Order: sequence, then C-alpha cells, then structure tokens
Amino acid sequence: MSAPASPADLFRHSLRLLLDKNIPGWVGLWAEDGLMEFPFAPEGWPERLEGKEAIAAYMRHYPDHIELHDFPSLRIHQTTDAETIVVEMRAVGRLVQTGGPFDMTYIAVITVRDGHITSYRDYWNPLTLLEPGTDFTRSGR
Repeated sequence: MSAPASPADLFRHSLRLLLDKNIPGWVGLWAEDGLMEFPFAPEGWPERLEGKEAIAAYMRHYPDHIELHDFPSLRIHQTTDAETIVVEMRAVGRLVQTGGPFDMTYIAVITVRDGHITSYRDYWNPLTLLEPGTDFTRSGR
C-alpha cells in the first residue's frame, strides 16, 4: 500500500490498524525519531516516549488487554500547519481481562512529515485507568 496522502488519511489508516490488532503495522507508521507524549499521564505511566522503538515497546501488549471495536464520533480538524491535525475521538471496545466495556475519549495533536508520524500528543482520560485490566504497559502501578 502506498503512503496515505494527508495527515488525516494517515491517521484514519492508523485507526484501522488498531482495530485489526496490527500493532507492527501501526508502529510502522512512525518516524524513527517519533515522539509520543501523554500530558495527563497518571503516576506510574509514561509521560513521554522517544523513538519508534520505545513506542513499539509501549504498544506491544495493547491488544492483549484492550480489544477495540470502533472509533465513533471521530472528528479531524485541520490546523494552520498542513502537517498537523487535531483529533477528537472516542474508542469503544472491551477489556480483555475482565470482559468489561472500554470507553475512552481522546483529543490528540498529531504531526506527520514525509508520510510518518513524528509527534503525537495524546490527551486521554486517565480516570479510565481505574478499571481492572487496563495496564497494558505493565507499569506495575
């Protein structure tokens, strides 16, 4: 498959990869020096991941803990920088360990250069982590 034409198209493709549990494919969308940040990360969770390898390690066990079913209410906003988008979305699915529902809202600021994600600031809801079965990072909280 050729690289998606725009940051919005690349992001939509990334969501499809997550729904398909294709973490290696998702990680493949990242630049080698990509930066993923979590400004609202609770204690014990990473606030910053530097480089594709760190991002891959963070996401490696995601499908073993969270089974995504859909991203309803996806809204992608263009910014004055053609390489940067702001995304509002909701992810729904189930927690693998408990079978309980997973329902998370996000706002993300994503920058894409040369067809790869270079920056992803993920403003997710840390209150969702109070549910058992959400610690896919094995942070040991």
